[in-house]
Amino acid sequence: MGGLVYARRRELRSVRRRLSCFKQALLVLAHLRKNETLAQVGAGFGVCEATAWRYLHETVEVLASWEPGLHEALVGLGEGDFVILDGTLIPTDRIKADEPYYSQKHKKHGMNVQVIARPDGTPLWFSRATPGRTHDLTAARAHGIVQACLTRQILVLADRAYQGVGATVRTPYYGLRDLPERYQEYNRDHAGLRAPGERAFARLKSWRLLRRARCSTNRIGRTVAAVHTLLTCQYSG
Repeated sequence: MGGLVYARRRELRSVRRRLSCFKQALLVLAHLRKNETLAQVGAGFGVCEATAWRYLHETVEVLASWEPGLHEALVGLGEGDFVILDGTLIPTDRIKADEPYYSQKHKKHGMNVQVIARPDGTPLWFSRATPGRTHDLTAARAHGIVQACLTRQILVLADRAYQGVGATVRTPYYGLRDLPERYQEYNRDHAGLRAPGERAFARLKSWRLLRRARCSTNRIGRTVAAVHTLLTCQYSG
């Protein structure tokens, strides 16, 4: 990560700064992990809040640029493979007055993020963030997830929020008071295969900033992408 920061500084012709590349990277990691205010983090590293803000967003943009696109993330997958599709809400305390950001499902304000994960829960791709009231099914279609997986004939396991999408997406049976035994067995198997997908969001939200974001909603998607890059480095390491 320090190497990426150094490369960015060279592009900007601003290599020599108050903090070294390593300490800039450490400042950003501390903020993302602990979700302390920039004033607190800046004080810990001996810089002002404005400088901490500049370091943070410069580094987040660098990290986010390394996240793969949807089609790139699906490379190597095809007929016979399956992935897990799910959505989550990144809560925010900045938009309480704006109805589009209120999720009826979660009963709070925030931003909707979709994930495609491997069967073991390793995230392959996170979507850009959309207002919290966006339904998961609407988001999956808007991001092109359904079509991308249909094109490659990749089986997609998803929960009831994606009911009716068709294509290669498979969801649990519901709507009957007493489901036949074969449907109940299918639902149990489906839930067992889909359960590891929850690990993708658990890993994402181990970075406390994404448990309750203070930043602008316009920056949440880039922050998710940056964290995904860091998670990918952990897996490869």
